[in-house]
Amino acid sequence: MVKQTTKRFVVGLLAGAGLALAGLPVSGPAPALAADDFIIVQSTTSTENSGLFKHLLPMFTDTSGIEVRVVAVGTGQAIKNAQNCDGDVLFVHAKPAEETFVAEGYGTNRSDVMYNDFVIVGPKSDPAGVKGSADVAAALKTLSEKQAAFASRGDDSGTHKAELRLWQAAGIDPKAASGDWYRETGSGMGATLNTAAGMDAYAMTDRATWIAFQNKGDLEIVVEGDDRMFNQYGIIPVSADKCPNVKADLSKTFVDWVLSAEGQKAIADYKLDGQQLFFPNADKTSG
Repeated sequence: MVKQTTKRFVVGLLAGAGLALAGLPVSGPAPALAADDFIIVQSTTSTENSGLFKHLLPMFTDTSGIEVRVVAVGTGQAIKNAQNCDGDVLFVHAKPAEETFVAEGYGTNRSDVMYNDFVIVGPKSDPAGVKGSADVAAALKTLSEKQAAFASRGDDSGTHKAELRLWQAAGIDPKAASGDWYRETGSGMGATLNTAAGMDAYAMTDRATWIAFQNKGDLEIVVEGDDRMFNQYGIIPVSADKCPNVKADLSKTFVDWVLSAEGQKAIADYKLDGQQLFFPNADKTSG
């Protein structure tokens, strides 16, 4: 128990330092190292890369007095971190994996929070000729047939999981071409988009990260609008039964606020260049 608590303290300290380095707001003066008025949220990268947390968290802290320290990694890693009791809340976008997390007792319940969609981006010259397609499976099949360069995160993130499901729908195993036209970066969304821009490759990204991404280069959206590219986000309090060190009361306060009318409005209000990045849907919660 002492070892677990110490590990959690280090994670919280690093997460807080990461927020400061990233320019994300940390409310008020830095808390004393032993302070208990913060929670750790294990989250997907898109919620941070898009700037949503920078917009959202100060509102919550002002309301509650609770500091939120975010560890932003791929969804697969975020789930593993939460299973290791290195967080109080899980905020990700891979619903089947989230439901398994709850079914195995690591989370108390899962709730829908918001959604957006995935898009395929590629060079403006569109060498594979898929631009304008609303059939993502057909587009991916064409990319495979033409061996068009494709940059994949390859990191078990929510985006990577969704990408693999879409390749499966197209009847393609892209991993058979790994290292050839299919390049797995093993990195986050921003780094993968940088790779795609650098090698004139296609890539799949969530729309929010794409809107916020500053280094688009010669890339543009070429495939969008397929219902299969729907991107749902969920939030889960980590279970105190599995992780006795979890701050259950504080995490419940955060989750309740995110799902409340105030939190949902704050999500809806977040826009870049006049574009809404996330669409709240907590009223359709699945427990």
